[in-house]
Amino acid sequence: MDDATPDPDRDLPALRASDTERHATAEILRQAYSEGRLSLDEFDERTSRAYEARFRSDLAGLTRDLVPAGHEPPVAPAHRRAHGAAPGRRVTGGSGPSVSLAVMGGSERVGTWTVPSTHTVFALMGGVELDLRQASLQADHTTIVVIAIMGGVEVLVPDDVQIEVDGVGLMGGFGEDRGPWKTDPRPVRQAPPGAPTVRVTGLALMGGVGVRRVPR
Repeated sequence: MDDATPDPDRDLPALRASDTERHATAEILRQAYSEGRLSLDEFDERTSRAYEARFRSDLAGLTRDLVPAGHEPPVAPAHRRAHGAAPGRRVTGGSGPSVSLAVMGGSERVGTWTVPSTHTVFALMGGVELDLRQASLQADHTTIVVIAIMGGVEVLVPDDVQIEVDGVGLMGGFGEDRGPWKTDPRPVRQAPPGAPTVRVTGLALMGGVGVRRVPR
């Protein structure tokens, strides 16, 4: 090996990486994968290393061939961290359960979990609750397909995420609930520009599907 070969990370200080920087690096990798500049195996391997990185120099090595030379370590500006960090953190590229099922019973997904790019909900004479307030998203665009037959499904979407609702109700209801939410009376804010989108579609047959934007 030629000792004269410059090391682009040699002058980087041994500073600890923050969660914001890890998430920002993962977003660069996700964008590169979506553009075809990384294979799926490369994307998975680099993303895992990004979330395990201890130092900024470790993160820089993961994106060295994806960003212009001399690019600063990915640190969000202060005003973005204050107002727009939550949507960025939600999209992690991770994987999660693809199906939620309730047959003559109940099922719920709450707390910390990952919503894959497509998630299917089936409720037959039962009820399902999907709470996305603390959830991560696999992709910027998520589709939740809901089939409710003589059952009910409630989807709670935090207000830092855009929602689209276009399901069909037959002898039932399928739509967005916009009335006051007694569980949390705080005002619901507009999602910031560039926020990820969750689309809820499907069919409610003699049942009900309600989607509600709630405070994050």
